[in-house]
Amino acid sequence: MSVILKAENISKQYRLGLVGTGSFTHDVNRWWHAIRGKEDPYLKVGALNDRSMKTSEEYVWALQDINFEVKDGEVLGIIGKNGAGKSTLLKLLSRVTSPTTGVIKTKGRIASLLEVGTGFHPELTGKENIFLNGAILGMNKSEIAERLEEIIEFSGCEMYIDTPVKRYSSGMRVRLAFAVAAHLEPDILVIDEVLAVGDAEFQKKAIGKMQDISKGEGRTVLFVSHNMVSVQQLCTRCILMENGRIKTEGPTQEIIDEYLKLNDETDSFKRTENTALSPVFIKDVYLLSPKKIKTNKVQCGHELNIFIEISASEEQGNIRMEIGIDGKRGERLVYLSNALIERKLTLNSGVNIVQVHIDKVPFLPGTYPLTIRISNESGKEVDKVQNNFKIQVEEGDFFNTGKLNVLSKSKFLMEHDIFKI
Repeated sequence: MSVILKAENISKQYRLGLVGTGSFTHDVNRWWHAIRGKEDPYLKVGALNDRSMKTSEEYVWALQDINFEVKDGEVLGIIGKNGAGKSTLLKLLSRVTSPTTGVIKTKGRIASLLEVGTGFHPELTGKENIFLNGAILGMNKSEIAERLEEIIEFSGCEMYIDTPVKRYSSGMRVRLAFAVAAHLEPDILVIDEVLAVGDAEFQKKAIGKMQDISKGEGRTVLFVSHNMVSVQQLCTRCILMENGRIKTEGPTQEIIDEYLKLNDETDSFKRTENTALSPVFIKDVYLLSPKKIKTNKVQCGHELNIFIEISASEEQGNIRMEIGIDGKRGERLVYLSNALIERKLTLNSGVNIVQVHIDKVPFLPGTYPLTIRISNESGKEVDKVQNNFKIQVEEGDFFNTGKLNVLSKSKFLMEHDIFKI
């Protein structure tokens, strides 16, 4: 396969704060250096792209020294935390903005879906915007007309196609924008996180279309998402970004595992009070990924195993362990206890690991804080943690129907059957 896109030493620098007289002075200084054949003086300054730190620098490097290439028919996933530089990179690749240094080489047409409504004129109808986007891609009117019905049908916006786009919901705009970008036969399709705006059914439909584009039609897709399930389904290779640089790249599963490791510090169990001298204390709480990496993430409908690491200064017989899984408003959704299932638990002197098992995660996507309480044999509470660990539930196929389950009418899902007798 030939290389269709290549990024060579690209960097992007932004000026912080308000644009004032200083920016004009800098422009003059840049011009003076340029006519004398000297390097831009401001390329030597600038803070690292780390949002957790405050800087006194006037400039910041959103991207630094980015090098990679993409081949025909490849689906490249670009993942990383918020602020890592993913969206800035896509804007450079889509030529929305130019790199401060470096070169981007591409072959063929690029279609981008970066933000809700990008490339749409709000006063024009959906149909008029389809022709406008096609013209921007260099297609003539007859080429666009050939694909018009297919685009409208895929978007699901038939009823509103002759209505101005300004009256569309964000979900309708995304559906139409994706349908336009995917069906106007670009050589490279660039997709940012905007698909998260669409419903689960459309997300699945969009991922299927991107797979068709890459495998069936041999085109290239660049895909940014925080949904690791979608990345795993779609991408053949991934890039992991951190603080404006490429941290690593390689096979999709390996890079996803590396990303989950990167999140360990953020997602891990946190305890500020000093309990190390207590006779019993909870040291750690975590889930394990399929690759046995500590995480806090699990998919709806998948098996859930919570691991609780407990330290005891001496043997504790017949303890009672209680686990509460709470909703986002602090309401108790589930209460679990070894006493309910008549399971005897003892702690040995030293470190013990207790596993809590649930066959299928019934919760909808969201964050669920845990409350864990340990009582001794006489019923006295010996340790308790609350909101120190939060389970992050991601979208999943709970009912094994091939569809993601995102329902606003329920707090959790339940196995059931409905039939005529």
